[in-house]
Amino acid sequence: MSDVPHQWIRARHQHDRRRLLAAGDEAPVLAVLDAHRRLRGPYSAGGALMRAVVPEALRDRPGLVASHETEILALTPELRGVVPATRETLTSLAVPKERTRFYSRLRTARIAHGLTEFLHGYLRHLGGGPRLLLVDNAHEADPTDQELLAILLRRADPALLRLRIATAADELNTPPGPLAEPLRPALERYARVITGGETRLPPLPPLSAEDLAARWVDGDCVDDDPRPRAAYEGLAPADRAALHEARADALVAAGEPSLALGAVPYHRERGGDPAGAGAGALRTALDICVDLGFYHATVDFAERGLALVDPATARQDWWAFTTKKTTSLAALGRPEEALVLYEGARAATDSPMVHMQAAYATSMIHTRYLPRDEQDHSTARAWANAAVAFAQAIPDPGERAFQTVFNRNGLALVAVHEGKLDEALALVSEGITWLDRSLEADEHALHRSVLKHNRSQVLIALGRYEEALTDLDDVIAVDSNHAEYHFDRGNLLRRLNRPAEAVVCYERAMALSPPFPEVVYNRADARLELGDIPGALADFGYAIELDPERVDAYVNRASLRYATDDPAGAGQDIGAGLELDPDNAPLLCLRGQLLAASDADAAHTALTGLVTVHPGYAPAWAARGAVSYERGELMDAIDDFGRSLDLEDTPDVRFNRGVAYLETGNPDKALADLSAAFEATGDPEAQLQLGVCLLKLDRPAEARSAFLRCVEEDPALAPRVEAETGLVLDSDRYGAGAGAALDVRHG
Repeated sequence: MSDVPHQWIRARHQHDRRRLLAAGDEAPVLAVLDAHRRLRGPYSAGGALMRAVVPEALRDRPGLVASHETEILALTPELRGVVPATRETLTSLAVPKERTRFYSRLRTARIAHGLTEFLHGYLRHLGGGPRLLLVDNAHEADPTDQELLAILLRRADPALLRLRIATAADELNTPPGPLAEPLRPALERYARVITGGETRLPPLPPLSAEDLAARWVDGDCVDDDPRPRAAYEGLAPADRAALHEARADALVAAGEPSLALGAVPYHRERGGDPAGAGAGALRTALDICVDLGFYHATVDFAERGLALVDPATARQDWWAFTTKKTTSLAALGRPEEALVLYEGARAATDSPMVHMQAAYATSMIHTRYLPRDEQDHSTARAWANAAVAFAQAIPDPGERAFQTVFNRNGLALVAVHEGKLDEALALVSEGITWLDRSLEADEHALHRSVLKHNRSQVLIALGRYEEALTDLDDVIAVDSNHAEYHFDRGNLLRRLNRPAEAVVCYERAMALSPPFPEVVYNRADARLELGDIPGALADFGYAIELDPERVDAYVNRASLRYATDDPAGAGQDIGAGLELDPDNAPLLCLRGQLLAASDADAAHTALTGLVTVHPGYAPAWAARGAVSYERGELMDAIDDFGRSLDLEDTPDVRFNRGVAYLETGNPDKALADLSAAFEATGDPEAQLQLGVCLLKLDRPAEARSAFLRCVEEDPALAPRVEAETGLVLDSDRYGAGAGAALDVRHG
């Protein structure tokens, strides 16, 4: 068997792909999936897999299912009555009218990571070696399935799961817009290519042309055999429409919600009432997908819907298709296209509601979604003010209050980006007060929580951390399952120097959400602050597994590995990080430090190149200073340590320069550096060197006190005190531990 555990099967026709998919019996088959998005839209394959394995997993490993309920239910609404939903948030529960927050486009990647870990847990429980997952029509998969398959290819443990993925050709049908992990590069890197030749089409059953066409439609038109399609195209348009209507009716009667995202709208579009039932089915799919964060599919449904509706006669549907398409385009990194659509919308109607919503969205695009060098906060402010003006003209008092506050919240974001934090704080605070006064207690709970969360972020920017913590605590009290609130609370607690509590918050966020690298990375930093080196190393590794392009995780893990005497591991991380970011100063510095252990001259050359290119990076000067010190070039070392301290004053570099000053016979300057290093750290080693310095300055009483404290703090330093100073310590006393009254006399 090849060392590459996964296979990429390429063959033109479906019957050849499926023959190759089924070939061989090296492992039992977990599931056979059709990834064609026409079947069930987003996660056509992923949902089918969950429907196949979750019922058994729920019976045997209910805790495993519960820990991944968010991912499972996002893919398979059919399981909502089977898998308990215990992590609902104000976002997931909001009625459409009150939905003011949408998921990040990265949510689908988080879902894919969670499903990968669910499958690992399930397959470990099953035991018996690896299982095969057979997937056809991946070239026609929705981006959600493509992303899921890519992540499975990279992360799946081959001892548990091996994939065979079949496509019709090299090209995958992926719409514009980024994916966290696209499928094609993953197939090229992690799968062995098997190219199938064309074989004769299998014989057709003895059916009339009409029955052959009906059979093709009942298969949702995904079979690529040209003969049934030719029979279908030979029918009269009315007969084709009737077949689609019948198929749509049968699918609706099946009562499986995910069909509403794929085959049902496909058939309704081609049925007897495209502009009515067809547009309605597309609108249903659109609303579901935008709420779940399936933005590629939302764009697709919107474009198909806009082809069927007229803004003059179906304004509500037209505007829903338009604005949810633009929302999705912005989320997918295509804001320029969204701006064009809003210009067209303003030209197409005089509806104040449309103009208000378009003004708000245009403002957000200019202040948030455009590339940073193209953002225009002045233009954003103008559009935000226009949105507020439209809102203030709404007749209904409650709706006027809500829309005014909502749009002023957008203006607050513009103010934040302009650096006008006091204005932003006033806008958000006034909004909270206004809604509390104008609405019933149960109205717009989601947006009220969003406002208070936004205020906490402004307060953090203003350095008012305790007030921000109060707001976050209030928000968590009403929306306790929203993972990002716990994540933000953890970040704030770290600012308040409370890392142990921050770890608790990060772990709560991790329990509530599919995996995401930011929370793991931040927990690693907090664990590092607490001195938990193994935990920090594990978390940096997990963050890299979730996001292998996260350079800062490579930097931090490489630094830790270097500090814990793991040069091989540090070298691997340095190499991997530099592949992603060849000019990364911290990694280049670490590489120089690593090189110093074997070749000081080469290390000095490398670090000289680094300080030439990055003269503002303080650790590079410190690292070159350390190499110069080891080479005996003490004055060069002192100069380099000084350059580092001019950029960033740190006790370690102070200590190193102090020692270098001592060795060059300059105890006066050494005293200042060593005193500063000791005051900052309380390090017994710094205390020892400070004692040596005081002796050289002919201050024996102070030196004696320094040596006493040094050995009290670390009795293991006593032999060095004797060796380096000529003092003799009472061996019966200096080993007694910290706090012993040590007798010191000249030998």
